[in-house]
Amino acid sequence: MIDAAPRQITEAEWIEARRAGLDVGMQLAQSASGIDGVLLGHQKRLLTATHIYRVVLCVKSRRIGATWGIGSDAVLTSSKARTARGMDTFYIGYNLDMAREFIDVCGMWARAFNAAVSATEEFMFDDGNPDKGIQAFRIQFASGFEIIALASRPRSLRGRQGFVIIDEAAFHDDLAGVMKAALALLIWGGRVLVISTHFGADNYFNKLIEDAHGKRNSYHVLSCDFDEALHDGLYQRVCLRTGETWSPEAEAAWRAGVINDYGDDADEELFCIPSKGGGAYFPRPLVEARMNGDLPVFRLERPDSFTFLPKEARKSDILAWCEQHLEPALKALDPDRQHGFGQDFGRKSDLSVIAPIEIGKTLRRTVPFLVEMLNIPFEQQRQVLFYICDRLPRFTGGKMDATGNGAYLAEVAAQKYGVLRVEQVKMSADWYLENFPPLKTAFEDSWITLPAGADQLDDFAIVTKLRGVPRIPDVRTTDKDGKKRHGDVAVAVVLAYAHTRGTLVEFDYRAASTDRAGTDAGLADDVDDGLRDWWKPPLGAGIR
Repeated sequence: MIDAAPRQITEAEWIEARRAGLDVGMQLAQSASGIDGVLLGHQKRLLTATHIYRVVLCVKSRRIGATWGIGSDAVLTSSKARTARGMDTFYIGYNLDMAREFIDVCGMWARAFNAAVSATEEFMFDDGNPDKGIQAFRIQFASGFEIIALASRPRSLRGRQGFVIIDEAAFHDDLAGVMKAALALLIWGGRVLVISTHFGADNYFNKLIEDAHGKRNSYHVLSCDFDEALHDGLYQRVCLRTGETWSPEAEAAWRAGVINDYGDDADEELFCIPSKGGGAYFPRPLVEARMNGDLPVFRLERPDSFTFLPKEARKSDILAWCEQHLEPALKALDPDRQHGFGQDFGRKSDLSVIAPIEIGKTLRRTVPFLVEMLNIPFEQQRQVLFYICDRLPRFTGGKMDATGNGAYLAEVAAQKYGVLRVEQVKMSADWYLENFPPLKTAFEDSWITLPAGADQLDDFAIVTKLRGVPRIPDVRTTDKDGKKRHGDVAVAVVLAYAHTRGTLVEFDYRAASTDRAGTDAGLADDVDDGLRDWWKPPLGAGIR
């Protein structure tokens, strides 16, 4: 894929990427027979998801054939016998035209599958209102099941059972009510698919998506934007219908024209980014409520001249600082609890922040202290990091910012402690989208505590939703000492919290020698020494 925002990709870049992407796999898919040869990749992924997960949320681009593909799923589901897990299908669009169109699509699929259809009709659906019913459309199958397509009414699902498809969900007048009614069908083995293009960041559909990312619900999220559909062969299908000849050049021009037609709405309509996003992602009162003034923040800063002092002088200075400030805090940690860390790297203009994290007995996370380093040489940052990690009880590892210059420190930490324990993270919009929502959920549900401070609060307040994605904008704040900050604590904490959400690997080992007891054994002069300190015969390992 091209490493650029979708709307910034030029026609030339798209042509080059598409030529590189044409492989034997695509040629085989185009020549395949049966439904595998008819459905595009994103349509197949959608059908697969609906058969694995009970509730699927699908956010999509406009006009990529998702509803057309799901029509095949509806026919296959309702044409099967009960013993083969057949069931009724209820399609709910936000207007009657959508219902009629979906039934037409299902009729096409039924003919293609040679499904035994007993009747296709328009009728008045009884939704329990004694005064009037709802105009609806139906296909009846010999299996005894049927596909019913109707406009959006929450009460229309009351007392029903089957597979519910809520199409263009973001545009329903009462999506919350429709969802409440649809979820009742899960009790007896039903399924629910919620599919839509975004309609604003504050829409209930987007709230469902955010809650799923934040693990507030167990729904599976699937997405397909315009470019993904093009990679799956969307424009090739357009050419089959229009009679035009496909080529990378023609596709690039067509793509640019579609994006241009949508203008400012392209992000939302084509690239699955909800509009009207913006503002602070973490409200100040929310973060402040999870701060504890008894937890310390240690600040380490040195002048430019410190970088060029002799190696032993730098090492001795930092060791003394660690023993004075960090050793008491590390000794105070609970030896029975697992500990990890997250680090956001900075050198001169930005802070380098280390955030240890403890998993409590109730699984509540606590950041027992923070270390903020400014203008500290690479070797001494490594020294501080190793000093902490070597003394964290039941150390499970951590996640480190490996973007830019941070790659060096993340790499040597992974070499010392193992790649299973230290993950080198390349920060990206996708990573933020996956990991900031669970952290926000932890703040909202009071499952995390961290040190208090106005500067640290500012670091969280800077996190902003940009085009629907929570991330650190390219702006700086100023701390109480007049130094610049760039959301450094927020990044370190989200890395630490993300580490505790993963599979934690904990190793126990016996030291090969005690000759160096009382010295700074964990502070290797170089990476090789660090590897020798780490690679001791293990007594046991556990995964938690």
